[in-house]
Amino acid sequence: MSNLPQAFIEKMKRQLPESEWADFFAVYDKKAYKGVRINTLKCSVEQVKKYVQLNPVPVEWEKNGYYTLEEKVGGKPAHFAGLFYSQEPSAMCAAPLLEVKAGEKVLDLCSAPGGKGTQLASAMQGDGLIVLNEPIFSRAKILSQNVERMGIENAVVVCAMPSELSQKLPVYFDKILVDAPCSGEGMFRKNAKEALEEWSEENVTLCAKRQSEILDEATKMLKVGGRLAYSTCTFAYEEDEGQVLDYLQKHPEMKLIKQEKLYPHKVAGEGHFAALFEKTDGESARAVKEIKPCCTKAVEKAYRDFEKGFLKAGYERLHEANGVVYSLPKSVFDWKGLQVLRVGVRLGEMVGGRFEPSHSLAMACNEEDCKNVCSFAKDDTRVEKFLRGETVEAEAEKGWCLVCMDGYPIGLGKCVNGILKNHIPKALRKMS
Repeated sequence: MSNLPQAFIEKMKRQLPESEWADFFAVYDKKAYKGVRINTLKCSVEQVKKYVQLNPVPVEWEKNGYYTLEEKVGGKPAHFAGLFYSQEPSAMCAAPLLEVKAGEKVLDLCSAPGGKGTQLASAMQGDGLIVLNEPIFSRAKILSQNVERMGIENAVVVCAMPSELSQKLPVYFDKILVDAPCSGEGMFRKNAKEALEEWSEENVTLCAKRQSEILDEATKMLKVGGRLAYSTCTFAYEEDEGQVLDYLQKHPEMKLIKQEKLYPHKVAGEGHFAALFEKTDGESARAVKEIKPCCTKAVEKAYRDFEKGFLKAGYERLHEANGVVYSLPKSVFDWKGLQVLRVGVRLGEMVGGRFEPSHSLAMACNEEDCKNVCSFAKDDTRVEKFLRGETVEAEAEKGWCLVCMDGYPIGLGKCVNGILKNHIPKALRKMS
C-alpha cells in the first residue's frame, strides 16, 4: 500500500465505504491472481490439463477460463501451440457480455494484445467475421501474432484510428467491444511499476475524453439491434459509471442493459469495469463493398501443387497480394485504404518462382489435415529445441512437414534425409 499514490488512496476512500477500506488496501500486499483461457478452437479443458496446472473451478464469468498458480505459463510449449491464452481472470468478464454467435460480424475496436478479441473469436468457432483493430502498429503486430498462434481463420487484423474504421464500415457490425485505453488503476497490483508510473489525476481526465471519442466512433459502426460492450481496467468514476451516463446522454439511441464493477477485494481477480448497451434506433445498415478474391493462374497453380502434397483438403477463396497468398473468410469487406496486417489465413508466398508455406498455415491446421506430419511427445527434448529454432532429427517423408507436440501444431519444418530444418519465424522462436 505504501507505493500507491496518495491522491489515489484519498480518492478510493471517497469512493468506497469506510468498512471496505482495510480489505481493499490489503489486496496490494498480496499476489495477483493468474489465469488462462482455453482456446476451444484447438482443444478442450481436459486436454490442457496435461500441460498446465488448473484450479478445478472455472472463472465465474468465463466458462473456459481457469485460475493457475503457475508463474510462467507463456514459456510452455502448449502456449506456443496456441492451446491457451494467458489472461488475467477479471479481464475475461467483458467479452462474454456480448454473447457473440456464429455467423455474426464482430469488432474488437481496441484489441491489442488480443486477449478479449481471441476470446470473442473462440466463441464464434470460425463462423462469421471478426475484425480486430489496434491503432499503434507495434502493438498491432503483437495482436496479429496472437491471432496466428490461436489458429483463427475468420479474422481481419487492422491498424487504424476508430474514425478511419467508422468511415469505412458504417452500421456494419452486429457486436462491438470497446476495451478502452484507461488510467489502469485496476492493474496496480498486476503491473505495479508500469501502472503506477503512468497514473495521475490528469491522466484520468485525458483517458475519459479519449474514451468518449472512441465510443462515438464505435456507435457509428453498430447496426440497429446490435450490442456494444464497453470495458476498462480502472476504478475511476469518470471512466466507468460517469462515462456510461455521459454516453447515454449523447446517444439516446443506445440503451444500457447492464453494468458491473469488479473490485479485487470482492472477487478473485484485479479491478475491471464492464457495461453492455443495445442500439435501439438509427439508420439502416448500408451495403459495404466486399473484396473479390483474386489470384493469378501461375500463383494459384504453384499453391495448388504444394497443397496436393501437404494438405488432405484444399483452401478456397485464394487471394494474392504482393506475392503473398491468403485464404479469405467469407464476405470480407474491401479493405482498400486501411492498413491491414492479416486477413483470414496467410497460406504462404512466392519465393523464387516457388510457393513457400507460412507459419500461419501451420497454426491454422490440425494434425489430421496434413499428409506429412512429425509429432513429438510433450517430454521429447526435440520439442524445446524446435521451438528455439534448432534443426532436429526426425522420421518424416522428404519435403514440407507439419511439426506437432502431442498432435498439436507448433510450426513448419522441411525434412531432408531424416533432418528436420526449422521454419519457425525468428521473431516467434522461444528464447533460450
